Amino acid sequence: MADKKGNLSKTNRNRQLWAYIFILPQAIVFLVLSLYPIIMSYVYSFYSWDGASPLTNFIGFENYVELFQTPRFWGALVTTIIYMAGTTALGVGASLILAIILNANNMKGKAFYRTIYFIPVVATTAIIGVIMKNIFGIDGSVNQMLQTIGLADQPISWLNSSSLAMLLLILVGTWKNLGINMIYWLSGLQSIPTDLYESAQLDGAGFWKTLFHITLPLLKPILIVILLLSVVSGMNAFDLVKTFTNGNPYHTTETLDLYVFNYAFGGGLTGSTTRMGYASAAGVMLGMFTLLISGIFGLISMYTQRKLKKEAN
Repeated sequence: MADKKGNLSKTNRNRQLWAYIFILPQAIVFLVLSLYPIIMSYVYSFYSWDGASPLTNFIGFENYVELFQTPRFWGALVTTIIYMAGTTALGVGASLILAIILNANNMKGKAFYRTIYFIPVVATTAIIGVIMKNIFGIDGSVNQMLQTIGLADQPISWLNSSSLAMLLLILVGTWKNLGINMIYWLSGLQSIPTDLYESAQLDGAGFWKTLFHITLPLLKPILIVILLLSVVSGMNAFDLVKTFTNGNPYHTTETLDLYVFNYAFGGGLTGSTTRMGYASAAGVMLGMFTLLISGIFGLISMYTQRKLKKEAN
């Protein structure tokens, strides 16, 4: 407690001191492992550097100029946006439908089905990518099943077709995060007062009227949170893309984070040398694009919250 002059008592000063002491290790780890690499990425982006030799060849904005003149970079950006939009739209819609079904009072086995849909969330994304690559390979189980039941005369090259590979990438990414979005929706559904539904039933409102006039309007705050998390998740799909398609065929499924990795550690187009400076410039652009998208959703969230408060008052 503070006195009339705003001074803290000795007990509260001690508590505040211990709070800072407990936060200090976390702050040091954050500075070393997160903030320092981000700052150094900006520094490296102004150098022509292979990651091993001395950092001496300062080239200014040349990496950024080359980046903007490279069609493969813009292709990776478009692929990232398509993946993000696809997984967000499918994930948000499908998880909402699933949550409404699993939140119904007459639904049996709710705990079992919720566990089943949540299992992919806790599974390692890289392992899921490897498994899916085998399943949809030329000799994979999907082709074997289709040929066995007579739906395909010959194996389908799922991962050698740019459209099919991109579609599979979006579907698997959506399935991977379906469970966590479902949990968010369920928490929102269960926070809606039951007397609203009881009043609607007494007034003769059916399922669809209840859904559009009670459920969905009250889920707007949760929707903003899920959209923001889905967009950020869609912008960082490296592990799934790397292990599932590796950007193939012909870089058509290469996202921006995989593009950064390929130039930083995989030698870019030629496979002969690493270009850490150029990759850092691409990483900086990826970070700025993610911040831009997150900022837009943050503003939308603030506007929605203010509007809901006005409506509540």
